[in-house]
Amino acid sequence: MLTTQFDKTLRRVSTILSVVLLTLFFIGASTGILLSFYYEPGAGAAYTSLSKINTSVGYGWLFHKAHSIAGNGMIVVSLVQIVVMFLSRQFRKSWLIAWVSGIFLTLAAIGLDWTAIILGWTQDGYWRFSIELGTIESIPLVGHLLRDILTGGGATDSVTVQHLYTIHSYIVSVFALVFAIVHLVGVLKQEKEMYATSTNEATELQPQALEVGNG
Repeated sequence: MLTTQFDKTLRRVSTILSVVLLTLFFIGASTGILLSFYYEPGAGAAYTSLSKINTSVGYGWLFHKAHSIAGNGMIVVSLVQIVVMFLSRQFRKSWLIAWVSGIFLTLAAIGLDWTAIILGWTQDGYWRFSIELGTIESIPLVGHLLRDILTGGGATDSVTVQHLYTIHSYIVSVFALVFAIVHLVGVLKQEKEMYATSTNEATELQPQALEVGNG
């Protein structure tokens, strides 16, 4: 399979997007750490602390906004990345690491957004979480177990916020970091192999061109 200029361009875009994803993660992680100094994971306290961050803490609103944009940006960019990788024919066996890590990174980005639903303790987040919690509970065999893990075995209250905060900050975030790094390494490795393949293809075509010229 010859590597066209279109393939090369898309694969370079794929490399750039993988760097953007890692950058967005670090923006989200760093702003999340700063927000954690003032954020209180609890029913009612969560809303109050975020309001304080947005109004009373210096540049708190900026860090909060950057954290939100970085999280949403990761979802959008990771989905675009999958489309770009598909269009550039990066679905061969040699792209397995980049493909798998990219898919799991997308799921981790969605997981970060989902676990943050109730962390603001707003009415919209509360009812959205309650609806989706019912969907989770309907999963055969493990539904009730997952619900108990998320809520702490009771109603949606401070324990639920603490559980979601822990999952968001210490579990899903770690997985997102690992997948982002693995994805970047995989894409860089495959781009290097692509240029090596292009060089070999050009070398093979040179003798044919010389034969045509001599003829």
